[in-house]
Amino acid sequence: MDDIVKQAIAKWPNVPDCYGWLGLDARGNWYMRDDPAQAAGPFAGTGATALSKGSRLLHEKLIDFIQRNYESDRQGRWFFQNGPQRVYVELEATPYVWRVQPDFSVLAHTGQAARVQRCMLDERGYLYLDTDLGFGLVHTLDMGFAADAVEQGLWVPQPADAANLPAQFGYVPSPQLLPK
Repeated sequence: MDDIVKQAIAKWPNVPDCYGWLGLDARGNWYMRDDPAQAAGPFAGTGATALSKGSRLLHEKLIDFIQRNYESDRQGRWFFQNGPQRVYVELEATPYVWRVQPDFSVLAHTGQAARVQRCMLDERGYLYLDTDLGFGLVHTLDMGFAADAVEQGLWVPQPADAANLPAQFGYVPSPQLLPK
């Protein structure tokens, strides 16, 4: 967490949390969800639309700031610590989106390196990695490298039920739906 964020938390400890305004899609892109986007429906799942997803963030420094200050609470809700305020994140898929490198090393959408501990394959053919950093979905553009890692025996996919992954790996896809 950035020092300036820690200082803001100390200065203003009782700022209310924010829900529904920030989303992370299955490709590791961040979305700002203003009032009209939130009114159009959920970020992901049944009822989600292009309008309800919001506006994709493109400003590199803002994205870097979000990613440096991205973490989870004890309930498995992921958030961006924006100064003294927690901005909880709506997840389209998982808390992390993995980018697999040609040497089979793995980077999170946040740029952090991770070590693969196990590999999961769900009924839809989506590939997930459980790492020392956390749980996430393999980016669709990196499935070729992931397939090579599986073929070489570096990763052995275990069957997974997509609906059970949040409970199994301790993350909340939509913190907005939990009691506050």
